[in-house]
Amino acid sequence: MPTTEHILIIRLSAMGDVAMTVPLIRALVEQHPEVKITVVSRPFFQPFFEDISNVNFFGVDLKKRHKGFLGLFRLFSDLRTLQIDAVADLHNVLRSKVVRSLFALSGKRVAATDKGRAEKKALTSLSNKVFKPVTSMFVRHVDTFKRLGFSIDLSSPKFPKKTDLSPEILFFTGIKNQKWIGIAPFAQYESKVYPFDLMQEVIDELVKNKDYKIFLFGGGEKEIQLLNQLQNQKENVIVLAGKLKFKQELEVISNLDLMLSMDSGNAHIAAMLGVKVITLWGATHPYAGFKPFNQPADFCLTSDRLQYPLLPTSIYGNKKVEGYEEAMRTILPNTIIQKITKELN
Repeated sequence: MPTTEHILIIRLSAMGDVAMTVPLIRALVEQHPEVKITVVSRPFFQPFFEDISNVNFFGVDLKKRHKGFLGLFRLFSDLRTLQIDAVADLHNVLRSKVVRSLFALSGKRVAATDKGRAEKKALTSLSNKVFKPVTSMFVRHVDTFKRLGFSIDLSSPKFPKKTDLSPEILFFTGIKNQKWIGIAPFAQYESKVYPFDLMQEVIDELVKNKDYKIFLFGGGEKEIQLLNQLQNQKENVIVLAGKLKFKQELEVISNLDLMLSMDSGNAHIAAMLGVKVITLWGATHPYAGFKPFNQPADFCLTSDRLQYPLLPTSIYGNKKVEGYEEAMRTILPNTIIQKITKELN
């Protein structure tokens, strides 16, 4: 029997980035059953990893115990008791660099993901733009594990079974006897959000098909108010925001036939569960390496670069460029509706 190796994986945030590690970790333990994994991330993300064998979760406490520079030493001290053999730093920021460096000094193998910042800067530059795909984050993470001695093949991914929904969830969703479409119309930055009036057109057209049931995802009071407007008293549109716990939302997403999402965390959550994901791209672009896992390129509907040649203007959507506020209006509602209809049929 091969000796068990214990790998520490660090990826603290954001939600979509953490979700992107899930298919990779699933493949790693499938292809290397001798490996034991501990994932270090924010406690909120623990449900992502609960169904993967040989994976333990360590919730980092960035508000108290692991806060600040001294907190990082406490984090290292806490993790060292787990008898780690190697560290894969998939975050590669100051906080994770400190922890992995301490492990390196204690004689452990470490590797960190190269985020390709120079390539991404060239892709989003407003002058001398280099418009070509950069290496995807999945390939970059695979390379990180390769440097630790573990090959990972993502070409034939396996996904978890659709979750059996509890009576508590079915109270809101109803029994599944239609095609279930999830719609996540929000993102962290405005430049990644499809115009509200156009999203209303998309939903109002889709609900005319009584074989479809639409679930709206979001969070926070303001978003829930907007989702209720989008729902527009249609009986086959259900606002799930604020009604279910996060883990329960994941269980509903696993039962979707398709998710329509911005370039945001919900896209990556649906993809990690093996759901078809159609994404809408504004200031950002799938060429930056964040296309949802295992999704065809034509599932990414991008804003028109003939009208807006400087796109993409940002990797994360946090940079605004004057005159580009309406770029997403070039993705026509009819284009989205036709794409969804085609994939569901």
